[in-house]
Amino acid sequence: MLTISPIPAFNDNYIWHLERDGEHWVVDPGEAQPVIDALAGEQLAGILITHHHLDHTGGIAELREHYDCPVYGPGSIDGVTEPLADGDKIELLGYPVRVMAVPGHTLDHLALLLEENTSDGQQYHLFCGDTLFAGGCGRLFEGTPEQMYASLSKLGALPPETLVYCAHEYTLANLRFAAAAEPGNSVLQNRISETESLRARDQVTLPSTIGEELATNPFLRCHIPALSRCASNHGAENNPGEVAVFASLRKWKDNF
Repeated sequence: MLTISPIPAFNDNYIWHLERDGEHWVVDPGEAQPVIDALAGEQLAGILITHHHLDHTGGIAELREHYDCPVYGPGSIDGVTEPLADGDKIELLGYPVRVMAVPGHTLDHLALLLEENTSDGQQYHLFCGDTLFAGGCGRLFEGTPEQMYASLSKLGALPPETLVYCAHEYTLANLRFAAAAEPGNSVLQNRISETESLRARDQVTLPSTIGEELATNPFLRCHIPALSRCASNHGAENNPGEVAVFASLRKWKDNF
């Protein structure tokens, strides 16, 4: 049975830990010691990397020294031993994993989609780094609004039951911005209440699902008239297109 659990790192990062039948993998280890502690003497089979930012890659060298394991990710990153690119397919823990290029936050950003066979059918697990967050999306450090919106649209087209494992505990702050952008969304208001309850108990708010994001994440809802009007009130032209709505919302969120 596949288990996926978060290993907290830094102030708000999650290193995702995948385990099946005693085989262990981690995604985006920004630091090594939390992984070493979580494994408690078990061997690490490999590392997956979504993009080059140090809070996602800083633990690679120490983990490689400790475990001598392969590292899969963008070929531009020091320490990656198995370069990945858009459209690649690999096998992980006995399951197929599809690689998707999702530039915007960084130009080298990849998302990894694992397809698990369960007794109830196919379950998809999306490891999306800092591209798609619960209730939000990453800042545009390197890419353009056009690139980021295309990347988010690609992720938003995945099956709605797809589980979304982003790399930070930003959910509540993102949802508060979403409520400012779309105050009439009752599904969003319910999600905020649920998230506040989880955080009050210091519980993780992830994973979310693609369906939940489509219903509440403003950056996946740029076609909604209410968000188009909101964008027009924050610098976009009247009746803006979806990319212009996205760009306006992202700029507003940068300073929210």
